Amino acid sequence: METSTATASKGRPREFCVDRALTAALGVFWAKGYDGASMADLTEAMGITKPSLYAAFGNKEALFHKALDLYEAEKLQYTREALKQPTARAVAEHFMRGAIDAQTSNCDPKGCLGVISATACGAEAESIKADVIQRRSSSQAALVERFEQAKREGDLPAHVDVAGLTSYLYAILQGMAVQAGSGATRADLTRIVDTSLSMWPGR
Repeated sequence: METSTATASKGRPREFCVDRALTAALGVFWAKGYDGASMADLTEAMGITKPSLYAAFGNKEALFHKALDLYEAEKLQYTREALKQPTARAVAEHFMRGAIDAQTSNCDPKGCLGVISATACGAEAESIKADVIQRRSSSQAALVERFEQAKREGDLPAHVDVAGLTSYLYAILQGMAVQAGSGATRADLTRIVDTSLSMWPGR
């Protein structure tokens, strides 16, 4: 567990857990978005002072990028597992049902951090949006390759537009995230997944 030493108000050094503080910051960004998360919100949740935050993580923008790393590592594990599924349909199903679990968790905010933060505005907006878009593009490229493999193996019909199919799946995932953030229930999202799978090409 990584720790950082900060200076307490009376001049004594104080250690805090960097991992725990970053997890707390992630929760704030996820719940409020980049713009909605104030420095006061972040320092209160993280249990540190503003100078300590700057010393350990850099500015708010740098903190967000680190929080996004944590989000991908911990909350999007299901997307990496999805790519290992034996059929294209199973890949899509694992993606969508994994998204339901992530978006309706009782211990995390609703919706998707990437979708929430892609709407950032202000001075840092372009950096935030560019990071979210780059990460999404990388994930989509991996999914395109997996579906191309399925096509080569005859698991997907030869006429299928793999890039279009990937974009379709991401549109569903992003729509689910928006609905989850607006109060959709697990049953509502499951209905979307079931309907989408009923129209899936191939096996």
